[in-house]
Amino acid sequence: MRYLPHSDAERAEMLATIGIASEDALFSAVPRAAYNTGAIDLPAHSPEFLVEAHMRALSGKNRAAGDGPFFVGAGAYRHHVPATVDHLIQRSEWLTAYTPYQPEISQGTLQMLFEFQTQVAKLTGMDVANASLYDGSTGTAEAVLMARRLTRKKKLVLSGGLHPHYRDVVKAYLKD
Repeated sequence: MRYLPHSDAERAEMLATIGIASEDALFSAVPRAAYNTGAIDLPAHSPEFLVEAHMRALSGKNRAAGDGPFFVGAGAYRHHVPATVDHLIQRSEWLTAYTPYQPEISQGTLQMLFEFQTQVAKLTGMDVANASLYDGSTGTAEAVLMARRLTRKKKLVLSGGLHPHYRDVVKAYLKD
């Protein structure tokens, strides 16, 4: 199905709905100097297979992040991810069949967290175990809040090795 732009009548109806007389009036806040009035210097169209070949050639010039040194610090460093991680996240119970990009893997994450906390509770004999936070920063902040509630102490010590973003989230949680 080819792209069919709005008709003149549809455009007039949209402009009337928002109370603008014309497209020029709609964009009146944009300085005329910012308008491109000439032709855009783009290459002529190409067949899809040639574009794909060209893009593959361009991507071949890229350097993967893991091929160079890491200077980010703050807990970001090169590390080994075991092959089992890929194997586990590709298991069908983490995925759904109706979407190609799998945002529902979050449901699999929730299931995994439930299974983990259930096993921790069984292994430790505790009535409750919580592993239901998605990221380390909020998990850290929640742990700090829990420790303050249980100990009734206001002072806390955070590791110097704690990622600065985690520290920022803890500070945000503790603001009165």
